[in-house]
This record gives sequence, C-alpha cells and structure tokens, in this order.
Amino acid sequence: MRIFLGGTCNKSTWRQKLVKMLNTYDYYNPVVADWTPECRYEELHQRELSEYVVYVITAKMIGVYSIAEVVDDSNKRKGVVLCISDHDGTFDALQMNSLHAVERLVASNGGTVCATLTSLARYLNERVVDARHS
Repeated sequence: MRIFLGGTCNKSTWRQKLVKMLNTYDYYNPVVADWTPECRYEELHQRELSEYVVYVITAKMIGVYSIAEVVDDSNKRKGVVLCISDHDGTFDALQMNSLHAVERLVASNGGTVCATLTSLARYLNERVVDARHS
C-alpha cells in the first residue's frame, strides 16, 4: 500500500512524526529542498500511484493550495484522508470554523477525516493490515 503525504510544508515536522507511527514504509514525501517543475510532475505521478492520499493541515500552513487539492482529490478519487492537526500550534476560532467546513466537504465527497496524527496513523495502519489479509 502506497501513501502520499500531502499538506502543510513550511518546515513542519508532521510527516516525520506520522511516518514513525506507520506500519508501512511505502510512502511518498513530496517535500524537497529545491522545488522545480520536475518535482511538481513527480508529485502528480506519485499521487496517482498511491492508494491513500493524505493531507495534514497544520498552523504552519501559509498558502491554501493544499486545501484546494484535498477538496479536488476527494471529488475525484478514493482513499483521500484529511487531518487538521495541532502538531505545529493551533488555529484561531475563525480558521477552525472554515477548516471544519472543509472537513465536512471532504467527508461528503467520500473522503475520510481524522482528528489527530495518532488517529490518522491508526486508520492507515488498519488499512495495511486489511490489505495484507485480503
């Protein structure tokens, strides 16, 4: 099972924390030191290869493109998972209201919403076990 790790970049360390909790090492981390057009093509390719496309949004988010990506992906594919995490601090009340609306939208499109990195890891690990026993 392949997992794409999308979402907040900006020197956030949520990916490292999540990977330590996963029972699989088959994941793609799109964060690179020097972003090039080729990196974007590789990111799109890796997303297509992945059974699960994870978006973790933290308070370190400075751009909003990951929000657009998770909504778009939840409309187009199965295996989309959104986690709004307090790993890098907290959002204010107005931001949380908007983010909860995004969670509802993703869920209504068929995506999965996890409340914490721990619950996200548990959800993904259960899928790995299920895939191994199928």
